[in-house]
Order: sequence, then C-alpha cells, then structure tokens
Amino acid sequence: MAETYSLAEATMKVIQDRRSIREWTEEPVSEEDIAMILEAGRQAPSGENAQPWRFIIVKDPATRKKLAALAGGGSGRRFTAEYVTHQMQERFATLQDEAKKKAAFEKLTSGQVSAFSENAPLTLMVCGKKDVWDMPYDTSAAIENMLLMITALGLGACWVIALCIDIRDEERTKELLGMPEGFKAISLISIGHPTRPHRQRPRIPINQLVFSEKWGEPYYKENV
Repeated sequence: MAETYSLAEATMKVIQDRRSIREWTEEPVSEEDIAMILEAGRQAPSGENAQPWRFIIVKDPATRKKLAALAGGGSGRRFTAEYVTHQMQERFATLQDEAKKKAAFEKLTSGQVSAFSENAPLTLMVCGKKDVWDMPYDTSAAIENMLLMITALGLGACWVIALCIDIRDEERTKELLGMPEGFKAISLISIGHPTRPHRQRPRIPINQLVFSEKWGEPYYKENV
C-alpha cells in the first residue's frame, strides 16, 4: 500500500531526499521534466521581484565536456592550493585510512571532484544580471527551487560552482555559451537519472544550530 503524506510531510520528504548526485544513466531528461524544473526556478523569490536569473539548457555533448573541463580546472587549482598550504591535510586529519586519504587528495587536486558533470545528459547553466543588488541570493533561491523539483521528479542533480569562481574560467564559460555583457555565470546544475540511491549525509544536530534570544543559549536543550 502506497504511503500517503500531508503537503508539509511531502515537502519535508523532498527536502530530506535531495542529494548531490554525480552518477547518471544515459536516459535523457524529458522536455516535460525540463519545463517543470525551469518553472520551479522561475517561481523563486527575488528582491524587489527583480528576477535576475537566466537559464541556458545545454544538451550538446561537446559543450558539456568543455564546461566540465572548466569546472575540473577550477577545482584542481583551488584544491592544489589547499594542499600546498596544508589546509587539506588538516581537514582530513581524522581520516585514518591512508589509502582513502590518498584517493581523496587525488580526486580533489586533479579536479575530478567537479569534472564529472560531462556525464550528465543535461547541463543547466544559471546566469544572473550583474546590476541587480540581490542577484547572488536570488539566483541561489532559484537553484534550490530547481534542485528540489529535480528530486521530486525522481531525477538527480549536482550544483557545481567551480567554473565560476576564477574570473578567467567565468570569462571562458561566458564566451563558450555566448553570454552577453551585464550577466554573470553563477553555476551549472548537472541533471539526469541517478544510477542508484544515495545515502543521506550527516547533519549537525538541531540543538547545536538554534539559539534562544541570543547566541549561545540553546533553543532546544537536547536534539529533537
């Protein structure tokens, strides 16, 4: 017998089920699903209703591969710098398995942590109008709306910002996609049908996150 949920319960289930998915089948994303995802983004809140987001749908394998290469290069440089400055070693200090630690270092410094996006059948590029004051927040709201809709549709996605951090990568991205002046490349979302279920990653207990009246006074005395 199928489970039934209230609207609030169904919404919470979608939020809790959302994962960063990095492995997909070759099955394409339907036009009906694409329309639902875009409508979810379009309905996001924005300061003064500016709606600064613009979206580019990328299906061409060659273009997706170039975008993934830009993302991989951006991540590779970032994490190599983190390794050289020993920040990465500090982050993984509690990982006792040396083989896993070495594999993590390799994945991060090589850029493979972000280059996977070429394997998704659909890349959605999120762009934002530079002259809108709240643009970073507005586009983030649109992205989260779309990620939740993607989950509700039974699809899987990953939000990738690596190709938009370095201005050089961003300019290459804009040139590749023909983006006009006045717009900024914000991030890409890789979308497809996941190959397998993904486990929920741990979350900080609520009693460590919420305070009462002032910082440091727990709202919840114990985790709920």
